[in-house]
Amino acid sequence: MSHSRSTPATSLSITVMTLNLHEGEQRSESPNSWERRRDICVSVITSYSPIIFCTQQGLRWQLDYLQQCLPGYDQFGISRKGSQDNTDEYCTIFYEKEKVELTEGGTFWLSESPSVPGSISWGATAPCIATWATFQLKRVESPGFSFQIVNTNLDKDSPRARRRSALLTWQHIASLPPNLPVIYCGGFNTQKESMTGRFLLGRSREHGVVGDMRDAWPNARVRKNVSLIHTYHGFKGIHPVYFIVVTNFICPFYEETNVGLSQITMFFYIKRHSLHVSKKTLL
Repeated sequence: MSHSRSTPATSLSITVMTLNLHEGEQRSESPNSWERRRDICVSVITSYSPIIFCTQQGLRWQLDYLQQCLPGYDQFGISRKGSQDNTDEYCTIFYEKEKVELTEGGTFWLSESPSVPGSISWGATAPCIATWATFQLKRVESPGFSFQIVNTNLDKDSPRARRRSALLTWQHIASLPPNLPVIYCGGFNTQKESMTGRFLLGRSREHGVVGDMRDAWPNARVRKNVSLIHTYHGFKGIHPVYFIVVTNFICPFYEETNVGLSQITMFFYIKRHSLHVSKKTLL
């Protein structure tokens, strides 16, 4: 994102990562168990020191482990069954409390009743949610810099549920101030050329509405170390189902590297300049 100013803008950077924690209930002897992956997750997060990282499919005890190991962060989000539940999956947003202030946030259900906890519609097989949070960078010149993160995990079985969920989320994003930068990330569980992906990117309609977001990948001017492996367990699908779409960002850099045991997508935002994307698929 660029702004015209009479004096040079100060470049400020933030780092944001998104991780699918996945398979929390697998036996400890499994090579994909959380016990075998958790310390690598913490190590990578610590190495890159993101201001914000988002998680999908996290269970309460997985999130508690990350919180214990990363005390510089607070977290925002509730279970997909509601605020009174701590047994089901979360889409959580962790944020570095000394660098950003959480100014507002919420959760809505990807259903015909978005304010009803645990609600399911459109042939989905489980409740799905979108967790959103607006942040303001601390210690920057007035009036500061704000942006919003939307973190989700769409239904894996129903194409209709994914399309309608994307529509519902886009309606939320479209209701925001037009100059507010937004990062919409998580598990879309579909390819970019699907009806869901095409809708978000403004290439098809859903109930007469067209999305207007940008895919971080094709808009990158530089792409580094791109692989075809998009999951921690080594499924070699040609097309990723975890990707990032944005508004009010420019994306000059995208990197993908295989380094360990969980899927992590990482990207950098430079204030008033650009969004840098670096995707780490940890095998």
